[in-house]
Amino acid sequence: MDVALVREFQMSTTTDEHYLAQALSLAAANVENAGGPFGAVILTPDGSVFEGVNRVTANNDPTAHAEVMAIREACRSLGTFDLSGCVLYTSCEPCPMCLSGALWARVKHVVYAADRHDAARAGFDDAVFYEYFSTPLEERSMPVRQCRLSPSAEIGDCAPFEAWSALAARVDY
Repeated sequence: MDVALVREFQMSTTTDEHYLAQALSLAAANVENAGGPFGAVILTPDGSVFEGVNRVTANNDPTAHAEVMAIREACRSLGTFDLSGCVLYTSCEPCPMCLSGALWARVKHVVYAADRHDAARAGFDDAVFYEYFSTPLEERSMPVRQCRLSPSAEIGDCAPFEAWSALAARVDY
């Protein structure tokens, strides 16, 4: 095996354990601070670290998951929506929303400690969300349907996209 690859793996494992431990510590401390048992850390390529903890019940915000909070903090602090090259360390396997947030932020990769089954045993069962996406549209628990406006409507269904496409100063993402 290539010695450089072995060194990179060993360094990555040490780094992973360090930042996973940090995410787990954040999660445990957050339980005592009116939050959920989840913590996350974003590590940038230059070594900057941004933290997030679950504040769903504390903030009355169902999107305030630790991973989302860490992504928000990193993006706000760095002045960008693009976290390419960053690693997301999280105390638990990301739910579909958090994983989607990491994808939208262009996170390089995600490393987690506990998995979704561990979370389910503690009462945080994301199985319904994973199942939702694999269920046929007509059988989903929350119906989502398209409704097109009539051609005589004052605005067309694709008007926002047409305006976006015509905008010379847009910032693609």
